[in-house]
Amino acid sequence: MRERFWERYPLEALDREEWEALCDGCARCCLLKLEDEESGDIATLDVACQLLDIPNGCCSDYPHRSERVPGCVPLTLERIAAFRWLPESCAYRRLYEGRGLADWHPLVSGDPDSVRRAGISVTGYAVSEAEVPEAEWEDRIIAILSPEDEAPRPE
Repeated sequence: MRERFWERYPLEALDREEWEALCDGCARCCLLKLEDEESGDIATLDVACQLLDIPNGCCSDYPHRSERVPGCVPLTLERIAAFRWLPESCAYRRLYEGRGLADWHPLVSGDPDSVRRAGISVTGYAVSEAEVPEAEWEDRIIAILSPEDEAPRPE
């Protein structure tokens, strides 16, 4: 990878390895979301995708995740603005909005555990969807995003 690529190149100029390295491993995008079709609200649950290796904050079958979990839509540059549920802390969103990476990001800190120590990772609270019956999902809501809430926007 190119040295400090996240500071020197726009997202569209990154190669695949650099794009993937931007992921901080927080796994917030792997938390299940429910959308209210009437209001447009998106509720985030503390329930994680069945493929998430919760203690390590990574997908247990990353190359095949979209085939195994139809609702798993890979994040691409073209989808950042449409994924309004991306957390403010997300490296992809931060760079898209021109904010730079947070100090706790592993590319900046040099420590992959800095995400957990900063309290950004879901590893301390998420549970697998395999452990929670769907009938209980509404009881597991931890945040609600309204349509009026800002979506990621370019700088």
